[in-house]
Amino acid sequence: MPMLAPASILGASRTAPSNRITLGIVGLGSMGTNNLRSFLRHEDVQILAVCDVHDEHYRDQAKGERPPLGRDPAKRHVDAHYAQRFPNPGSGASCAAYSDFRSLCERDDIDTVVVATPDHWHALCALEALGNGKDVYCEKPVTHLFKEGQSIYREVEKRNAVFQVGSQQRSLTRFRIAAEVVLNGLIGKVTRFEVGLPTGPSQPKADRHSVSTPPAGLDYDLWCGPSEKLPYIFARHHRYWRFHYAFGGGQIMDWIGHHNDIAHWALGLDQSGPETVEAVGWTFPETDIYNTPVDYEIRCAYKGGITSSISNSHESGVKWIGEDGWVAVDRGKIQASNREWIRESTDRGPVKPYVSLDHHRNFLDCVRSRKPCVAPAETGHRSITPGHLGHISQIVGRKLRWNPKTEKVIGDREANKLLKTVDYRRPWKL
Repeated sequence: MPMLAPASILGASRTAPSNRITLGIVGLGSMGTNNLRSFLRHEDVQILAVCDVHDEHYRDQAKGERPPLGRDPAKRHVDAHYAQRFPNPGSGASCAAYSDFRSLCERDDIDTVVVATPDHWHALCALEALGNGKDVYCEKPVTHLFKEGQSIYREVEKRNAVFQVGSQQRSLTRFRIAAEVVLNGLIGKVTRFEVGLPTGPSQPKADRHSVSTPPAGLDYDLWCGPSEKLPYIFARHHRYWRFHYAFGGGQIMDWIGHHNDIAHWALGLDQSGPETVEAVGWTFPETDIYNTPVDYEIRCAYKGGITSSISNSHESGVKWIGEDGWVAVDRGKIQASNREWIRESTDRGPVKPYVSLDHHRNFLDCVRSRKPCVAPAETGHRSITPGHLGHISQIVGRKLRWNPKTEKVIGDREANKLLKTVDYRRPWKL
């Protein structure tokens, strides 16, 4: 990567082309488009390429009910942005558009890659980018399968790459305050924490739920990629793919990288995990379009006598319960048994969590400084490990004993094999 100098040294009010961080985005659904718009707000970034297997779509809505998503709208938006920002001909390059992520990743002029595909593509896209010397911003959950997560964080370490997981709650003030309360012992010794996630769907989430021909402009075979090529159903595609294990992990894996991530952050568990995990009371959809749980609980026990419950039966967010009080946080609210603890002006003690006020800016700053991001690869993997283990516990029907240091299930060959299995559709391989 070329040396990047501050714009002030160059004497320019706008960042010179030679000093911009160049970026490509893979996956232009709702989240990918949000990422694109966020990165465009930063003057020291230039988006050179976008990639998606669908040229244009409207997610789960009809044309005209929402702005279009996909490869072509993303390219138009980037080109229009730079035409306005760089009005002189030649000042800004046209954004390239690809349907195959490998074409984007192999470009020598791209420094960083954003991966915002459905979960089953996260690992292969991120590893392709890392293998081509890029830094990576990857949406949560960092991977679909457990072994994929191990592969990514080990590759990041091997290459000294900068990697940010899109668990953006770490860059929101109220979540950092809650973590600071716990880390400084204000609630006393923590005995339990509860992680509240959404309930899964029992019925199809869209009115088009019969097998049909994939829409024009979608390369459905490439969209399925390494996963099983299921018959195309609109109610299992954009947005709703996450409710089938071929492509996602249901509400558990969709949200565990947010709320359990914060729970671990507050307990200093970013590179550790539970010692036992058990799936309890899972129920499943009444439709065969989806197969991830509707109701669920994952019970965990951690070193030091801390227990946790991850379930749709809890109030959304995270609640830590200690011997001297409690604190709870979710998007839009923070509560505690002592209101003074959670005032922004309060000095909660000497332990200060990593401060990031903008998740995308934090990634860009770390690309320049080469320091770790607020949500690095291994942290993202460890945050979702209880979800992976809960799934395996549900399959085998028993509690698992887990060694967080070696990342192996203790004394259970069947569970270990299931956890580490990566059964990609040919010709894809990890």
